[in-house]
Amino acid sequence: MKEVTIRTATIADAPAILAIYGYYVANTAISMEYEVPTLEEFEHRVKTTLENYPYLVAEQNGRIVGYAYAGRFHPRAAFYRSAEVSIYIHKEAQKCGLGRRLYEAIEEKLKELGILNVYASIAYTDVEDAYLTNNSTQFHEHMGYQKVAQFNNCCIKFGRWYHLIWMEKFLGEHK
Repeated sequence: MKEVTIRTATIADAPAILAIYGYYVANTAISMEYEVPTLEEFEHRVKTTLENYPYLVAEQNGRIVGYAYAGRFHPRAAFYRSAEVSIYIHKEAQKCGLGRRLYEAIEEKLKELGILNVYASIAYTDVEDAYLTNNSTQFHEHMGYQKVAQFNNCCIKFGRWYHLIWMEKFLGEHK
């Protein structure tokens, strides 16, 4: 893999991040959004995430090729040691170790914040199709996440029903 730099995202990165995400919204059931967010909305998402959680980008030759971010797992106070994580890799930069590097970096940042539990919400299917494979589930398993919940046929996109699974990983000891 060519030299990659992982760094904290900035609002100025929003157009490049949105270009990556927009592909997934428009062409896959990985994101359950139907419409690609506006740049203004996406800038707001990046800004508000950075107020409390890490938002990282991976750059290669000056070009953003992936990103990962964390957010609040649940709004109630007792969940302050838990976070939800998401990752998106440019469609042409997949399966070369970039996802692992981004997740390792974001998990390290979360540990520094005292986060012990990380969760990933993932679209899942019994039968893979042109819009959804189970690569994300396999990636998370490879990264040490375990499936803890499945909601069957709870989301519909492109006229097809999909499941939603939650996967969990502990970043430290619960004392």
